[in-house]
Amino acid sequence: MGTNGSTMLEPLRQGLPPIDPTAVSTSASCALPPRYEAVRGARKFTQSTLAQWGLAERFDDVALVVSELVTNALRHALPSDAPQEEGQNPPVRLHLMRWTSRLVCAVRDPSHKSPETREGDEDGAAESGRGLFLVDSFSDSWGWHPLAGTLQGKVVWALFRIGPE
Repeated sequence: MGTNGSTMLEPLRQGLPPIDPTAVSTSASCALPPRYEAVRGARKFTQSTLAQWGLAERFDDVALVVSELVTNALRHALPSDAPQEEGQNPPVRLHLMRWTSRLVCAVRDPSHKSPETREGDEDGAAESGRGLFLVDSFSDSWGWHPLAGTLQGKVVWALFRIGPE
């Protein structure tokens, strides 16, 4: 299950992917508008990024997790009165970071509220609320932490092993 922090993701506490080339092989990020159509854009961004990195075979699992993290950010982390227009400072951002042996998907949002798994729906009959269960099932680990510095909100991340440790 997720944890509240990771030393590997420490730079995300400031809301930015690590830029030290010795720490990360490569990274990419995109801003997402506060509309549910952004989930499709996040999947397309993930697909093209993974293809560039030679990880196209991991797309299905990674895209499912990205879809869940972005959907949760849009559904639960944005204020109900959030403008539906794209603005100067988009409230949700997707980061993809690749190390030699792992891939991290991280979604930044403006809420301070911790992500919550839905209790009591183990039978899978619920119409919604299974997102973090899917994230936990399809990734190797996941977690979240509040942002520090001038950015407000949190980052929810999922880690995938992609090679030998």
